[in-house]
Amino acid sequence: MNLKVSRSVLFAAILMAVSLPAAIALKPTHYVADQKPALVLENVLPLSMPGWKQLENFQVAVPDPTVKEVIDATYSQTVTRGYINGQGQVVIMTVAYGRDQNSEETAAHRPEFCYVGAGFHVTDLGPRQLHLDGVALTVRHVLAQRQDHEEKISYWVTLDEKATLPGMGRKLAQIGFGLRGLIADGMLVRVSTPGLADESALALHTQFLEQLHKQVPPAFKARVFGA
Repeated sequence: MNLKVSRSVLFAAILMAVSLPAAIALKPTHYVADQKPALVLENVLPLSMPGWKQLENFQVAVPDPTVKEVIDATYSQTVTRGYINGQGQVVIMTVAYGRDQNSEETAAHRPEFCYVGAGFHVTDLGPRQLHLDGVALTVRHVLAQRQDHEEKISYWVTLDEKATLPGMGRKLAQIGFGLRGLIADGMLVRVSTPGLADESALALHTQFLEQLHKQVPPAFKARVFGA
C-alpha cells in the first residue's frame, strides 16, 4: 500500500513539474491595447449628436456598494451619460472599458448582475440583431423592474474588435487570445430607457445607436461596435 501511495505521489510531482513550465509559457503577457491608439472614452463618445443632446443636470444613480467594488476592480474607464431628443425621450448610455478581458474575473460583466444587485427584478428578452450603417450588431435586451420603476436595456460586449455577448462565444475567443499570449481589451456598451418599457423603447435604442455609430471616430468604431 505504501509503495502504491509513494508511486502516486511521485507521479503527481512529476506531472506538476512538467506542467508548470508549460503553464508559465502559455500565460498571456502582451496587452492588445498597447498595439492600438490610446482609448479615452470621454473623447471617443460624443456629447451631442444630430437629434440628441446631453441631458443637463444628469446624475448617475449610486449602485450597491458591493456592485461598485466590482465595477472599480474590473474596468479601466467608465462613462455614463444621459441624452434627450426633440420629443423629450431620454436614453442613458453607459460604456465601461477594461484592458484585461481574458478571464471571467476581469471581463465585462452582464448588466443583469448590477441591476439585480441594486434590487431590480430582471427579465431576459433575448438577443436581437441590429444593422448600423451596414454593420450587423447582435444586442441583448432585458427588462429591469423595481417597485414603480421600469427600464428597457440593450447591451453588447466587445473583445478586441469583435462584438459579442457574454457566453460560450466570448469564452472561446478569450481562450484563443490566451493561447497566443495576448491579453485582449474590450468593453461593455449599454443603453437604457427609464420609464419606457414597451416595444417602442427598443426602436428608440436603435435610433440612438444609429447616430452613435456615425459619430464615433473611425479609428475607434470597431472597438466600440465590432468590425
